[in-house]
This record gives sequence, C-alpha cells and structure tokens, in this order.
Amino acid sequence: MPTSPLTASEPRWFKSSYSGGNTTECLECAYVAHGALIRDSKYHQRGSIISVGSKAWSRFINALSSAQDQAGSAMP
Repeated sequence: MPTSPLTASEPRWFKSSYSGGNTTECLECAYVAHGALIRDSKYHQRGSIISVGSKAWSRFINALSSAQDQAGSAMP
C-alpha cells in the first residue's frame, strides 16, 4: 500500500486488500494532499471521516509493516 497522497478534487476511496468476504466489517481509506482519510464502509454516506496527517499516516504504515515483519520472523 503506498503512503504517498494523491491529488484529486474527490477522494478515491478503497478498501483494504485484507478485507474479508463479509463486507460488514471494513474500513475505507482515501489519500489526499495532507495525508489520508478513513471511514467506516457501512456508514460512508452519513458516518464520520477521520483525517490523518501525512507524517502520522507514514508512521502508522511503517509501524504496521514493522509489526508484520516481526511477526513473520517469529514463526518457525
């Protein structure tokens, strides 16, 4: 997943590739100039949107990648 923002007038929302077949438990994300937007896919028309700055989003993605690497190296 890229951590760089896309510039567009309307956010381009996407779901995680880790989302299962059950579409009731999913978040959507959109990259914007200042970072990323996150929303609940069930309530995207009337729900809240969380805005995350570029630096915080990069730290979040890097922390997830690091945790995944550590979990993978701990397996026999």
